[in-house]
Amino acid sequence: MSTDPTFRSERTDDTDLARAFDRDGFVVLEGLLDDSEVRTYREIYDRFLSGEIDAGDKRADLGAGAGRSGATENITQIMWPSDLYPEIASLPLHGRAQAIARQLIGEDAELDFDMLIAKAPSTATPTPWHQDAGYWVDLPDERAASIWVSLDEATVDNGCMWYVRGSHLGPIRPHRPAGGGGAIECDCSEDEPGATPVPLPPGSAVVHAGRTLHYSRGNTTDGPRRAYILNFRPAAMIARERELGMDHGLTENVRTVRNSLAD
Repeated sequence: MSTDPTFRSERTDDTDLARAFDRDGFVVLEGLLDDSEVRTYREIYDRFLSGEIDAGDKRADLGAGAGRSGATENITQIMWPSDLYPEIASLPLHGRAQAIARQLIGEDAELDFDMLIAKAPSTATPTPWHQDAGYWVDLPDERAASIWVSLDEATVDNGCMWYVRGSHLGPIRPHRPAGGGGAIECDCSEDEPGATPVPLPPGSAVVHAGRTLHYSRGNTTDGPRRAYILNFRPAAMIARERELGMDHGLTENVRTVRNSLAD
């Protein structure tokens, strides 16, 4: 098990970023947003969390039944913030994220969906080990880049991401429902060879592939852990998803195992 709390990408040019992403299944991007931009995104984010921006059925608690009970959501997920509040898509992150996705998976990369995932203070509810591809329908072209942007300092204790290096090159593991919140999980642990925590400062990001095994511990600190996630894949595959009725909660926010290889 790797417990290096200072893991950072030492790679800076586009070619090295793509090479690292292809090799490891994830890569760190430092300073994607500056301090002022982080503050702007936090203000909008907190309007979602408070309910000022109504998310309707696109809001869910991924930690329901898995952590403490009560009115506070353990792991708040809000799908499609850019649909609920279109102004957010005109801010810097969407354009920068798309440019990165095109560097990593190809010039045909387009936004498939975006979402907010927040771990409330002292909720101590982990996000189970899983592969994003387990949620997705079968596609002939599996290229995907999920860009996980930290708006707070993400640490091991408040729920930074963990990844298993190289796991994107392996199979999609069998997945099953986890708890009562609609999350799915597969067999994996922090002791898996290659398992690595990836703490991030505010404004930095980590990008992972669809088959990359990942998870995060629960937030045991007194502060929030807010993340903005944008997922990109080839435009033709987005069209194929929509033909198959898969729009990642835009019309029906249901989380389940959809990939036949994850059954």
